[in-house]
Amino acid sequence: MSENPIHDSEEDSSLKPLAIEGKLPLKTVGIENLREANPQYLPPHRYLHPWFARRPTPASRLAILASVLPQGIDSDDLLRWMQIGPNREVEGSLNEYVERKKATEDQRSGNLESHYGYPRPFTQSPTDSERAEIHEALREHWDGELPSVLDPTAGGGVIPYESLRYGLPTHANELNPVPSLILKVMLEYAPAVGDIESEVKRWAKKVDDRAKPRIQEYFPSTRESHTPDNYVCTYHVQCRSCGAEIPLVTKWWIRTRSDGIRVVVRPEILDDGTVEYEVIVNPDEEDLRGFDADNGPVSRGGDAECLRCGVVTEDDEVRERFNEGEFDYDVYCVRYLKSDGHHGFRSPNEADVEALDAARDRIQSDFELSTFLSTPIPEGNKTAEPRNFGINQWRELFSPRQLVCNYEYVDAINHFQPQIEEEHNQKTAEAILTLLTLSFSKLIDRNSRLADWDTSKGYPSRMFKGKNLAFKRVFTDNNISVGGVDFVSYVDKIYQSYGELVGYLPEGSDPANVSVGDAANLNQAEDSVSAVVVDPPYYSSIMYAELSDVFYVWMRELLDDVFPDIFRESLTDKENEAVANPDRFDGVAGNGSSKRDLANDSYERKMSEIFSELYRVLEPGGVMTVMFTHKETDAWDTLTMSLINSGFTITSTHPITSEMPQRAGMRESASADSTLLLTGRKPHQERDPENAVPTLWNDVKSDTRAAAKNAARDLIDSGLSLTKTDVIISAFGPTLRVFADAYPVVDDEDNEVPPRRALEEAREAVTQVLVDEYLEAEGIGDLDDITEWYILCWLVHESDTFSYDEGLQLGYGIGVDVDDIKRSTKTWRKSRGDMRLRGHADRVQNANEKPENRSSRIPVNPDDLSFGLALDKVHAAMHIYDVKGESACCDWLRERNFDSDSTFKATLQALLQVLPHDHEDWELARDLAVGRTRDVLDLTSARTSSLKTTSRPSRQASTTTESAVP
Repeated sequence: MSENPIHDSEEDSSLKPLAIEGKLPLKTVGIENLREANPQYLPPHRYLHPWFARRPTPASRLAILASVLPQGIDSDDLLRWMQIGPNREVEGSLNEYVERKKATEDQRSGNLESHYGYPRPFTQSPTDSERAEIHEALREHWDGELPSVLDPTAGGGVIPYESLRYGLPTHANELNPVPSLILKVMLEYAPAVGDIESEVKRWAKKVDDRAKPRIQEYFPSTRESHTPDNYVCTYHVQCRSCGAEIPLVTKWWIRTRSDGIRVVVRPEILDDGTVEYEVIVNPDEEDLRGFDADNGPVSRGGDAECLRCGVVTEDDEVRERFNEGEFDYDVYCVRYLKSDGHHGFRSPNEADVEALDAARDRIQSDFELSTFLSTPIPEGNKTAEPRNFGINQWRELFSPRQLVCNYEYVDAINHFQPQIEEEHNQKTAEAILTLLTLSFSKLIDRNSRLADWDTSKGYPSRMFKGKNLAFKRVFTDNNISVGGVDFVSYVDKIYQSYGELVGYLPEGSDPANVSVGDAANLNQAEDSVSAVVVDPPYYSSIMYAELSDVFYVWMRELLDDVFPDIFRESLTDKENEAVANPDRFDGVAGNGSSKRDLANDSYERKMSEIFSELYRVLEPGGVMTVMFTHKETDAWDTLTMSLINSGFTITSTHPITSEMPQRAGMRESASADSTLLLTGRKPHQERDPENAVPTLWNDVKSDTRAAAKNAARDLIDSGLSLTKTDVIISAFGPTLRVFADAYPVVDDEDNEVPPRRALEEAREAVTQVLVDEYLEAEGIGDLDDITEWYILCWLVHESDTFSYDEGLQLGYGIGVDVDDIKRSTKTWRKSRGDMRLRGHADRVQNANEKPENRSSRIPVNPDDLSFGLALDKVHAAMHIYDVKGESACCDWLRERNFDSDSTFKATLQALLQVLPHDHEDWELARDLAVGRTRDVLDLTSARTSSLKTTSRPSRQASTTTESAVP
């Protein structure tokens, strides 16, 4: 449970308290969020179309219900209304029941659903009687009316859809046309049109019957029953040295899974320099003799090695070749569909190559195709990589075969549009055309040059496995008329999701009011909305418009005359998008303002405009709950200033576990594992900012630290499944409440103090709480600042890689400028914009090399008798133990009197506690803390006495050791 009582101030006294301003069952809801995150069975809206950010159903339900229900609602009633818990009496409260089930998950005998005794909440809607209970409580609180709920940046639609499930008047707005189609399906057609399965599938078949014969020639069969459904493709460039083709493949595996067949491709260079590909199914040792399938011509860095002469073409030159058009397409494996529904794999033949040439000829000879999708790809943050490979128009994201096949299905849908509109009423026709469009557009995610091949499953992969437009050297030409990645199958899957969405809504539901436009200019009247629940764009995390253009250009071809207002422009709106995108300010930065500074200012202005507009449409006493999932201080600074500038009073904050910890693709992102619910109210009497009396920062500083520390301790004691990073982020909320109550805040020289100063104090204060809670090593406070920073980074982030901003802020808290120490100490390096900590292997010179042969760029010399940093001492000791063994290390330690060095011992003991146990440095720290080296160091702590050593032979240098010198 979490409690954040509303402030007892004159300004807030007229506000009727809401549930979100009191105790909430956060741990239980967090457990349900994680249950929903099972990738094998996600909510149906997740399957309608790719989108880049969606909140879990339980967290969204809690945010909605707690924002409109009165304070004092029983926790069990709230959970029951959220469909959490079994439909029977349980021992103790529902909170206790769910927590017991979570604690015993590993001991279950059946599946998770049977273990918990109730289905996952997203599959259940409130019953009529439950809705009646909720509505009665709401009308009593909201003066006889049901409160209306608005999501102004609705994206994938989870928040407004859940509002509909509870029978609340619902409004949704979205700027981007791509998710706007998803919103129309979920919030308009599902409640107003309902079940139209037979009609959708009838028209889908007509579309397929028209398009399918028009693409058959591009997928020639070797036998009548063997229809190609996937061509695994790559590119080749010509070797400058010998003229041979260099295929741009990193590995030659096609399918590696052990459950079924394994498939590999073996290339052969012919005399004329061309490459011939042999596909081998279930290869044995003889098939692979002298051939390393894991070692393709292309290295991880992108360099390409010639198969014939071994000369390497560097990555930069490969990119230049693509920009000059000096490349060609290769098919190097064919997956085909048998008449029994199973798949086989074969080598490509001449007919396959001719089919690709036929597609290329068709594009050149067909007037419509020759200019189709020729809209330029704009320069941008996420479009830079495809543009670096010469992809400058949207049509160029597709191979010739992909472009032709996709075009034929677009043409077929457009052909039947007039008939669909003639046979059905307007809403039903719109629904049919939208569902057909989403089905086709979703195919694009697996049928472009940016969608690679999944070598584990032996199946086409997705373009958007990450939130980028990364270029792929291997891609798939799909036969979208057969085989699973086909139009009819996608229509079936999407309609199944739509059907579930229809079934989850109460009978007779009113559709939501869906608008498409700028959230800073809504169509709602002033003082007309009771509650806003918003999951805002995440600062610089996701470039929604840039990424979605790849779908938009196809949707526009299909729907521009169905929804002319939505698809009026050639590309999505980037000017009014609320993201911090530095690339928008190329050529503008200067005069002391960097691109990032300008992007931050732009985002803050936009969010202030949006929050001001939300303040306008909210009725006095109305509530806004912001669901925010971000780590960077800049993002929180901007969010807070936007809220304050708009007039909101921050009244409560709650952290909820919302994502699977260390989920794939997110460990190095700016997104946290928990969602913070930050609630603001619109007071009945507006503030007068011009006459507000400033508060001195020195008077606020201690309060912000105290609020952060208290919040951190409460969170640690609460049992919530929060990472240490999320404990820091979650403490931001109470800190910002203190700051907002004191706003405006000025320093001794009357300069305005921004919220980030309070957040920096909070981060430092909470870090100290984490040290006190989790670090048992004595003498941490006596260490040098850099060593302390290094240890704290491991403690807080539990990983060697994290946001640069987080490392920067942690350094500020203890007086370390991370940029100043980067080159001199080599304690960290940049990794794709993030910070990656270095271990001993990257910091210590090789003791087996002659001093004159060692790199001067490596800062730690193990021959030194004294060291500047405590970290250097321990890293040097690790290295000596590793390369020279235990006996030599004992002598080395004695020579430096480390038995009496408290900073050496404190650092060693701290690293033992914070390093992951699978990290090489932890193993070496463990070895130093046991056996003979332990005796030399006189380590007697309980933590080190329980460690056990393992036999660890010292590494010997190859040809550069002293013993190797004649």
